[in-house]
Amino acid sequence: MIKYSTIREKLKVESLNGNAEDLAYFTHYLHNHKNGISQSYEKRAKDYYQTIKEELNIVSEQELQAMLPIKWDIPFPAPEQSEFTFIDLFAGIGGFRIALQELGGNCVFSSEFNYHAQRAYELNFGEVPFGDITKLNTDIVPKHDILCAGFPCQPFSISGKMKGFEDTRGTLIYHVFEIIEKHQPKVVFLENVKHLVYHDKKRTLATIVQHLEEMGYVVSKKVLNASDFGVPQNRERIIIIGHKEKRFDFSKIKKVSKPILKDFLDNENEFEFLNEPFTILEEQKTQVSGLIFAGYRNKTIRKAGVRPGTEHLSRVHKQPNRIYSTEGVHPALPSQESSGRFWIWHDGEVRKLTIQECYRIMGFPHKFELINNKSELYKQIGNSVAIPMIKAVAEQVKIQLLKLK
Repeated sequence: MIKYSTIREKLKVESLNGNAEDLAYFTHYLHNHKNGISQSYEKRAKDYYQTIKEELNIVSEQELQAMLPIKWDIPFPAPEQSEFTFIDLFAGIGGFRIALQELGGNCVFSSEFNYHAQRAYELNFGEVPFGDITKLNTDIVPKHDILCAGFPCQPFSISGKMKGFEDTRGTLIYHVFEIIEKHQPKVVFLENVKHLVYHDKKRTLATIVQHLEEMGYVVSKKVLNASDFGVPQNRERIIIIGHKEKRFDFSKIKKVSKPILKDFLDNENEFEFLNEPFTILEEQKTQVSGLIFAGYRNKTIRKAGVRPGTEHLSRVHKQPNRIYSTEGVHPALPSQESSGRFWIWHDGEVRKLTIQECYRIMGFPHKFELINNKSELYKQIGNSVAIPMIKAVAEQVKIQLLKLK
């Protein structure tokens, strides 16, 4: 049995080598050659195999079939016995995939535009995601039970009577709707930032819900916080669930007590300590969110128009200047920063989270392999999903909507 690591080494898959689309077809075929889904990828995969078989030099026969089955020596192989299928759109580094695979799901298609995220995804799942969803031939997407998408938020035109979903053309969610309309998955599972609730005077969310309803889905939605699912992060996200017949009941999702940040920290690492003046408050109060504002960097801030005593808690005082106690939770990891996270007050010192700690408080397992690019790692984890929260929702989707235990 051939190891996947041997294949990726021979083909230098980790660099994607200018052949990302070919590798997407090839790796998707390798994953799906026995489950009846391979026809979507077979011809292109075999054509590509003919161009690279001499490089592989690891099979005795000429046909691609001689390589199968492959030993998936990767951190997160697909379950040996799958209970349902799903696709992973705007896949990022695979937070959805880890969660749903742990519940017995088999991912039959993935798509992600960012090159560095594609590399991380391949490294951990042995699969190169397809790229730009706006250029995707939706015919290659196989039938699936659950469509997962942590899609970007964009404004829509809401003029007219919103016939079909033409008013969303030009936005990324339009291409998700195309796939939904063509393949009619049993369940639609969408995730986005909390701000989607209010975006464009609440019209964006209303448009999404209406289009799902027009395609025959009963839609439920709720804002959930990652801190209710075992990770110390105040990360609120809206979850949208659509099903052909039944309304999803969010109240059945299992929550746990809020953990505290200090229990997730490294004992040793190359810590980045704050080496400039800062102030630590004598009285530190726990907020409803679980955040404990411990102090601030001594930066000049705008005070005009700000209520006395709240200067360092106001929106005019940027988050990276604030310091939070590790006796509480951490603020939501952002996607905009590429050089670190917010400052924390721990064991009498102020420092930033390490990259390993960032992945830990998003629920990524220890065995998740990181690409060698720290600025991209920070961006990737800020763009990801909190795995325990996604898994808790997916568990109830499986029970309530797919009727699986």
